[in-house]
Amino acid sequence: MIDREEGFRRLKTLQWVVLAIFGLLAGRVAYIQLIDARYKELARSNVMRREVQYPPRGEVFDRHGRYLAQNRECYDLMVVYRETDKRGFDTARLCNIAGLSPERLRRKLSDARLSPRAPVLVASYVSKEDKLRFDAANFRGFYTVYRTVRHYPLNVGGNLLGYLSEASPAYLKHNPSYRAGDYVGIGGVESAYEPLLRGRKGVRILERDTHGAIKGSYMEGVYDTLPEPGRHLVSTIDARLQLLGEELMRGKVGAAVAIEPSTGEILMMVSSPTYDPEELVGRDRGNNYMRMLGNKRRPMFNRAVKGKYPPGSTFKLVQGLIGLQEGVLRPSDLHPCRLGYTLGRLHVGCHPHPSPIDLSYAISTSCNAYFCYVFRDILENPKRGGVKSGFDLWRDYVLSFGFGRRLGSDFLDEGSGYVPDREFYDKRYRGAWNALTVLSLSIGQGELGCTPLQMANLAAIIANRGYYYIPHIVRSIGGRDSLDARFYEKHYTKVDPRHFETIVQGMWRGVHVDGTSRAAYLEGYDVCGKTGTAQNPRGRDHSTFLTFAPKDRPRIALSVYVENGGFGAAAALPIASLLEELYLTDTIRRPELVQRIKNMSIQYPVYDR
Repeated sequence: MIDREEGFRRLKTLQWVVLAIFGLLAGRVAYIQLIDARYKELARSNVMRREVQYPPRGEVFDRHGRYLAQNRECYDLMVVYRETDKRGFDTARLCNIAGLSPERLRRKLSDARLSPRAPVLVASYVSKEDKLRFDAANFRGFYTVYRTVRHYPLNVGGNLLGYLSEASPAYLKHNPSYRAGDYVGIGGVESAYEPLLRGRKGVRILERDTHGAIKGSYMEGVYDTLPEPGRHLVSTIDARLQLLGEELMRGKVGAAVAIEPSTGEILMMVSSPTYDPEELVGRDRGNNYMRMLGNKRRPMFNRAVKGKYPPGSTFKLVQGLIGLQEGVLRPSDLHPCRLGYTLGRLHVGCHPHPSPIDLSYAISTSCNAYFCYVFRDILENPKRGGVKSGFDLWRDYVLSFGFGRRLGSDFLDEGSGYVPDREFYDKRYRGAWNALTVLSLSIGQGELGCTPLQMANLAAIIANRGYYYIPHIVRSIGGRDSLDARFYEKHYTKVDPRHFETIVQGMWRGVHVDGTSRAAYLEGYDVCGKTGTAQNPRGRDHSTFLTFAPKDRPRIALSVYVENGGFGAAAALPIASLLEELYLTDTIRRPELVQRIKNMSIQYPVYDR
């Protein structure tokens, strides 16, 4: 009896085990059929091939409709290893058509063997002519995908335009909408407007027969999607001005930026040395990139928006405006200058000129001593309760001019420059400092660091008598003025507009009467200018010049900065003057000056920049 009951229990257990196994198998089959799409995709892949259709990238024009970045037709050569002819094919012919070495082809086929069903890139930048030769050869498993690559008809604006590069693994990780083999904009306009320029990819589904040969579009293309072209951009750049700027800055290190004061549009942005953007297109781009990366003068570094320079004497304009607003300075106030400012062992040198002088002449002749007095009066103003409180107030004024922070332009990698704060000096001097300790700030030296874009923006602020529009480099997108609203807003400084006329008059006097900027005179135009010579601990002083014209209803504001260029009037001023001349008169009346600037020899110290 016991044996029969034990056998019955074992039979029941076995039945439950069998039912459980069948249940698991049924569940797995149901999962595969209803939920898991992998096997369905594998089955589909046996009869279908999905080909990505890349959209043409949006092109970039200058403000007058000239091409800055244009598209050129080319192709990617792809391979699906599973579909290749296993009996072999004419590798020498394929290499000849695609411009490949046999070693590279073997390496790519080896990579493709690891994922035999997935398309693998074999060669990029295949020309239309080579594509037609390839089609005629009919290599099984190989096919071409239409792409566009950049072409730069004017060969200018390497740093301001940026370039295209294959998306890196790190970029793919943070941008899941991109896939391996996609191109992405790096730097400049290409990066800032990437989402608009790239467009949207399409897909073409092809049907294969049992032998793997392509029969045509699957379901007559009903499931295909067309690529959506990227939107074209009209930039604010004047191509002629950009060309001349790069020509004049060739062989020099520095930057030049021009802005239209009434809009904030960037008319020209030169970073020198620069590079020909065509060098980063095609199969030699990798070699060219590494060569430029090893260049100590860093041609791929956009000094115009990321460089940090002492502004030198151009910063005296800001000191004068703050002094006027704070009531510690009147235009008629006289200060002495005996070859500089001296107090005890402290001495800030200056060049010979009459003394004492008023504010207008101090700007015109770029007197160092005058602005040492002004700066001390701002910080030591009794109404502000001490030097440190006065310094905090001074810094707030400086920040309102756009220094020490990003302006918010449409350059994603814009630098902020540097304006030291109270905490910086408290830490450096353990709290024991006064106006004399930081006196170098009065003439734009010391710890001050400004980008050339910020300095050009200062010229625009003075031209506008107290306000600016955020500088930007794109005028319209896809034929529409659809820029961010922030580019249409006026940003005011903390100085009343009425105080700017005295500063403007000093700049005009410096060009037209008796100042350091007389070489910037342009007949028929009221040019206003201010030279700057920035001290440099590593070699010859830097040369800088800030200007706008005409004096009333200004059309252009400009800043030029030449490293190791010497006096402001020596290198930066003539470059700025020629650029102003071209923009205002549509011609160059001084070709001999152009030649002199081209032949200018500047000795640069040897060090890593």
